[in-house]
Amino acid sequence: MAKAKTAYVCTECGADYSKWQGQCTACQAWNTISEVRGVSNNAKGARGVRFEGFAGSLSAVQSLDDVSLAEQERISTGMQEFDRVLGGGLVEGSAVLMGGHPGAGKSTLLLQAVCHLAASVPALYVTGEESLQQVAMRAKRLGLPTKDLKMLSETSVERVMQVAEAEKPRILVVDSIQVMHVADIESAPGSVSQVRESAAFLTRFAKQTGTILFLVGHVTKDGSLAGPKVLEHMIDCSILLEGSSDSRYRTLRGIKNRFGAVNELGVFAMLEQGLKEVKNPSAIFLNRGEEAAPGSVVMVVWEGTRPMLVEIQALVDMAQGGYPRRVAVGLDQNRLAMLLAVLHRHGGLHVADQDVFVNVVGGVKVNETSADLALLAAIVSSFRDRALPQDLVIFGEVGLSGEIRPVPSGQERINEAAKHGFTRALVPKANAPRKAIAGMKVIPVTKLSEAITALEEL
Repeated sequence: MAKAKTAYVCTECGADYSKWQGQCTACQAWNTISEVRGVSNNAKGARGVRFEGFAGSLSAVQSLDDVSLAEQERISTGMQEFDRVLGGGLVEGSAVLMGGHPGAGKSTLLLQAVCHLAASVPALYVTGEESLQQVAMRAKRLGLPTKDLKMLSETSVERVMQVAEAEKPRILVVDSIQVMHVADIESAPGSVSQVRESAAFLTRFAKQTGTILFLVGHVTKDGSLAGPKVLEHMIDCSILLEGSSDSRYRTLRGIKNRFGAVNELGVFAMLEQGLKEVKNPSAIFLNRGEEAAPGSVVMVVWEGTRPMLVEIQALVDMAQGGYPRRVAVGLDQNRLAMLLAVLHRHGGLHVADQDVFVNVVGGVKVNETSADLALLAAIVSSFRDRALPQDLVIFGEVGLSGEIRPVPSGQERINEAAKHGFTRALVPKANAPRKAIAGMKVIPVTKLSEAITALEEL
């Protein structure tokens, strides 16, 4: 019998320690080091070589110039939005981790994709959380083709690999990685050691056999993927399915992708027939009222490889109780506080005694700085109770000294706005197009004071 060994691993960065300590010296996180029990590398059988050929079969050393540059063949999932987030489709031997809150639609999306793929390529769906009857009932309710998809209800990684070696699927779905367990690990399923070892076994199998592996993962309260951080380093692609319970729209965002662009965004609508892709996301996020309202403006954000128009709303009201609130939904709250200081210093608007609430319509999360100018324009509009024109679109980064900085892909953003019928654009001067765009009036600005003056003249 192999001799058991104990290690202490940080769940945030994966650093190993010989004994427990309160703070991880590698990532400076507190209370993230947990005990991991396993077996020695001298164990017989599969456990003894679990780290050999982790990224594929062992090969000889060769010159970088001799490496083949042929593009890897991609398999389409049948959904353009899904393929966009994956970088153009599925790559053989890749490991994809899909996370999301309970009820977001992770299992539904994968079941839809795999049922259609099973008609052309062998596919195996392993469910550890639901029974086969539950999965079959969902597939029937969604009207999916179920004839060619093979199912397995199992939580043992060793058993899953035995079935996979016999069936030889090109696509393997494991739902979910948190319920899988390895027999040699003493801890319970879902623990750090079990999740890490189970993912390592399955990923190694995918690399060595060329199987496309999908792992479904849970998320924590703050929205990050549960389990050890080293799990995200093992896989090739990490995607996150987001969406609030009161909205039928779901956004699929790429967090990590070795085969495509990072932060690519796909939009789906949750219907009775399952998740349906939304090919024109700007249209659903621009469902505005017929009459212009103060505090509302449209901005152009860049998501992955495409521009997208979203509406941002702001409400400025007198603070009650002497403690003004700063609430941001879909935006960074710290950046909101910083921009309010810039607005006071360089824009001449004093809102220190006002409550400021901002919201990105549609549940979209905006992480780039191109929303700065639109955010301040919405705040100024609400503060002065003066509506902005509905044919106006705004984007630009605001610096601490009040300057308006350019943003990437400015020409493409303006063209996207023109396609949706916008006729005026307030943009940084460096992003102003050299050639006039038919039907579009571009207003270039270099300072925040100029932008506020331009808004007053509209």
